[in-house]
Amino acid sequence: MKTLLKTEKLAEALFALVVFAHLPYAWWVLPATFLLPDLSMLGYLAGPRVGAWCYNLAHHQATALAAGAAGWWLGQPLLLLAGTVLLFHSAFDRLLGYGLKHETGFRDTHLGRVGPANQAYGGRTGSGRL
Repeated sequence: MKTLLKTEKLAEALFALVVFAHLPYAWWVLPATFLLPDLSMLGYLAGPRVGAWCYNLAHHQATALAAGAAGWWLGQPLLLLAGTVLLFHSAFDRLLGYGLKHETGFRDTHLGRVGPANQAYGGRTGSGRL
C-alpha cells in the first residue's frame, strides 16, 4: 500500500509540473516559490493548535485544488500558480513522509510520527521513558 500511495503522490507532483509548464512563468519561479507553504509553520508561534491549523490549511490538497480551480475559472494566472505550487509542495512532502499535523505536536502527523525513533512513545532511542 505504501508504494501505491507514493506512486499517487508522484503522479500529483508530475501533474503540477505539467500545469506549471502551461503557465506564463519562467521555470525558476517554481523552485523559488516551493518553500512558501512552509511559512505556515509560523502559526506554531501561537501554539500547537493554531500551528497545526495553519500548517494543515496550507498543506491540504483540497486547498491547492480550490486555489488552482479558482485561478483557472477566473482566468487569474497568479492564483493558478498558487494552487500549482501548493499541490506540488504538498505532494512532494507526502512523498517524503510528511503529513498533515495533529494538534498534539509538530512531529505527530496523519502519516505517523516524524523524526527520531518515537522517543516520546518509549522507543529504544533516548531514555526509554514515556
